[in-house]
Amino acid sequence: MDQENSTQRLEFLLLGFSDDPDLQPFIFWLFLTMYLVTVTGNLLIILAITSDPLLHVPMYFFLSNLSFSDVCLTTTTIPKLLSNIQTQRRHISFHTCITQMHFFILFAGLENFLLTVMAYDRFVAICHPLHYTVIVSPRLCVLMVLGSWMVSVLHSLLQCLMVLRLSFCSDLEIPHFFCELNQVVRLACSDTLPNDLVMYFTSVLLGGGPLAGILYSYAKIVSSIRAISSTQGKYKAFSTCASHLSVVSLFYSTILGVYLSAATTHSSHPNGAASVMYGVVTPMLNPFIYSLRNTDIKRALKRHL
Repeated sequence: MDQENSTQRLEFLLLGFSDDPDLQPFIFWLFLTMYLVTVTGNLLIILAITSDPLLHVPMYFFLSNLSFSDVCLTTTTIPKLLSNIQTQRRHISFHTCITQMHFFILFAGLENFLLTVMAYDRFVAICHPLHYTVIVSPRLCVLMVLGSWMVSVLHSLLQCLMVLRLSFCSDLEIPHFFCELNQVVRLACSDTLPNDLVMYFTSVLLGGGPLAGILYSYAKIVSSIRAISSTQGKYKAFSTCASHLSVVSLFYSTILGVYLSAATTHSSHPNGAASVMYGVVTPMLNPFIYSLRNTDIKRALKRHL
């Protein structure tokens, strides 16, 4: 009961990017612009896919779910950052911090699984084109998306429940612009070994597993494309997965940057900047990548705009 009462009064201090008051307006307008571009771009993708019957195929079904995940991922962190800058109050309550952490882990994990599902979709389309409609059926598509949601929710709940068992002391400054899991665990004054073990195990299982699946899919795709005799056929096959490959490269390279920056420096700002790349910049660029390289999406968007 005492621990529950103490957590209700607990507040963290989000240090953000800079204490310089002259930089705050620039940071505010920069992130506001990126947030509006992200939300607008991804909602247009969803609108184009849902309203065009020609886009009611598995590839675009997964893309619409990815766009929805991008909107939710940025909404988890950016509005709070903008509010902190505007009100000049950087404190966040314990329960609000846990809620933000829960949804960020959920939607970041969901994006990870959706990219894996989309890689499998491209693998079947290119390597087994004659059996594509049989293998990637509407029922399988729904099951894969629901499975991605279930695993993401369970993983997020597990991590948050592990944080709830911790006790915190007086130094509650989070060197980040949102409640990032690893940074919050570092502030605990109780034993964090179980938390570290769960974080490392789930990172390997839920991060390395999907990445291995994506690499395997593209290894098979490259092998199948090389077996195509005509140059035009090779280009057409590669163009169907070029956008997805670009998004995958951007997403995983920025996540790798987060871990490398955390391992090589004690400063919070490089880690925060790397988190911005996969938590804000990647969702913002996804609509541009898919719309610029996809004639079907461009056609649907032109009709609406």
